[in-house]
Amino acid sequence: MALRRTRSAASLVFVAVTVAVAVLSLAIAGILIVDGQRTARGEAERVTQAVAQTVADTAQVADALASADAADASALLQPQVEQVIVDARVDFVTIMDPDGIRITHRDRERIGEPYLGSIPAAPVALTEEFTGTLGPSVRTIVPVERGDRIVGWVSVGVTIGSITATLGPRLLVVAGIAAALLAAGLVGAVVARRATRQVTGDLPAGAIRDAVSSFESLRTLGEALRAQTHEHGNRMHTAIALLELGRTAEAIEILAETSRQSQVLVDQVAARRDGDPTVGALLLGKASQAKERGIRWRSHIEPDAPRSVLTPVDAVSVVGNLIDNALDAAASGPEPRWVEVRMTRTTDDELEITVSDSGAGVPAELEGRIFEHGFSTKPAGADGRGVGLALVSAIVDDAGGSLALEREPTTFRVVLPRRDP
Repeated sequence: MALRRTRSAASLVFVAVTVAVAVLSLAIAGILIVDGQRTARGEAERVTQAVAQTVADTAQVADALASADAADASALLQPQVEQVIVDARVDFVTIMDPDGIRITHRDRERIGEPYLGSIPAAPVALTEEFTGTLGPSVRTIVPVERGDRIVGWVSVGVTIGSITATLGPRLLVVAGIAAALLAAGLVGAVVARRATRQVTGDLPAGAIRDAVSSFESLRTLGEALRAQTHEHGNRMHTAIALLELGRTAEAIEILAETSRQSQVLVDQVAARRDGDPTVGALLLGKASQAKERGIRWRSHIEPDAPRSVLTPVDAVSVVGNLIDNALDAAASGPEPRWVEVRMTRTTDDELEITVSDSGAGVPAELEGRIFEHGFSTKPAGADGRGVGLALVSAIVDDAGGSLALEREPTTFRVVLPRRDP
């Protein structure tokens, strides 16, 4: 059976950029086409209104319609109307008597027939779309007045087919713009793929995430061990100094206190039947880090808390990053400063990890962005990476778990499926 090949991160970047540009190009093309149709229709309405009003205001038209002989009026006005159709580039100009009987028409054989369209009950102009002898058209009808008396009507129209025909050149422009955008996007996609490949090679996206997770695990473990070493070093130096001064009892008390504080957490970690020793070591180090920063450390690990499906590296990344954020928040918050970590079993036999702190919390307007890659409420620099929570969210999602932020106190709650025995 053939093995399924995993796409590299560079290929995924290329596909994502290409698809995004293609969708954007199609959206812009659609908007331009709709705008072009609306503009063409608006132009048709303005032209029919202007031509109809101009013809209706012509004294010769009013005089001809005021005469009693329709045949004479038709013979006089028909040649003029045909010239207006050519000059104004409209599809028809129909002049009719007050009752809507045609005096002129593009098809001379239809002169004398009733006008097909709406005739206003009052002497006002009306623009509408109506299907007449030439098919659907945008038309404007205007009254011809002599004094306070209506002597006829003038209707000027442009067929929908003519309006659509004017869109041809615009569609070519739209197609050119869309093609240019797509070409530029493809170039950008190639550049993005090349840049990504220079950084990641042909590694798949999952491998890159694992590499970031490994780095974060080493970073947070290193910080924890450094703090633990620093704390033990300070206590040892103090104890040695007290011994040199002959104050043996006090030296023993300092060393015993160190042992008692560590033993409480060691007992909790050791009592957990399915515990991860790597996470246990992390918690021991983070407890020392909290003390180094003047933050009270509280932990509660239930003995029956199950082991999650996460690998040790991912588990350290999740717990370590949440604790790091809590320590930073507590350190910048008001007294008393504290951080609490709890590991318990849920009613569904899953592992629940909660990390709470005494900090000021996440502003409500930023809650929706804290899990975005590159976003951070911390200043730029070593402490403002904008990677930790995004990585935690990605790891938890991949494992089929859930991650939620709660308030009062600020608490990050992670629920992970348990590992099968």
